[in-house]
Amino acid sequence: MDLLSVVGVVVAFAAILGGNFLEGGHMSTLLNGPAALIVIGGTFGAAALQTPQPIFVRALKMFKLVFKAPQHQFEEELNKIVMWANIARREGLLGLEKVVNNEMSPFAKKGLQLLVDGNEPAQIKMVMEVDLISRERAEHEAANVYDAMGGYAPTIGIIGAVLGLIHVMGNLADPSMLGTGIAVAFVATIYGVGFANLLLLPVANKLRAYSRHETQIREMFIEGLLSIAEGENPRSINEKLKGFFAVS
Repeated sequence: MDLLSVVGVVVAFAAILGGNFLEGGHMSTLLNGPAALIVIGGTFGAAALQTPQPIFVRALKMFKLVFKAPQHQFEEELNKIVMWANIARREGLLGLEKVVNNEMSPFAKKGLQLLVDGNEPAQIKMVMEVDLISRERAEHEAANVYDAMGGYAPTIGIIGAVLGLIHVMGNLADPSMLGTGIAVAFVATIYGVGFANLLLLPVANKLRAYSRHETQIREMFIEGLLSIAEGENPRSINEKLKGFFAVS
């Protein structure tokens, strides 16, 4: 569980609701079904319209990473690469064949298989970098879906506000109907701006941060595999790969 994401969501919404309460507002004034339907439905609909289905589905699946990112710890991954280097040094590259079957990461498994198959370092680098770029692009495309939603939500909130005002203008002769229309008008705007800035845009940026971290891990795997292919000393490999996370 990514505790910081949970804290961020709680603090953001608590600040809005707490401020509303301190100003004398009530929770009931912010609960409006029609406004929520307009903003949430309109935002998802617009994003679905502009996004190819595979990317949209990938974006929805990646949402869980905001609160439960994969546990790719640098030290663990580095130790794994050094272990591979030691096996290759003792048993040769074919000794890594048994490691391939136990590796859980598809990216690392692909690189190991290329290594075991006796490919040249240049060939391994080319194949793995293509895979790296493809995965990074797919992750960024998913993050862009939430960026797009963050752009649409405030505008759709304004549409909801206009619809509410139209409802108000159409019922000027009936004062009992004015309250509902005005509530939809203002609450829809709050929903649109709040939905965008408290959830959608932060989610997009969090997914990009996750992607950057994963890219660093993958780059480290590539460099480690190339070093093993070139027969470098495991200790030298360990010291070199530490540079990928020198700030950690």
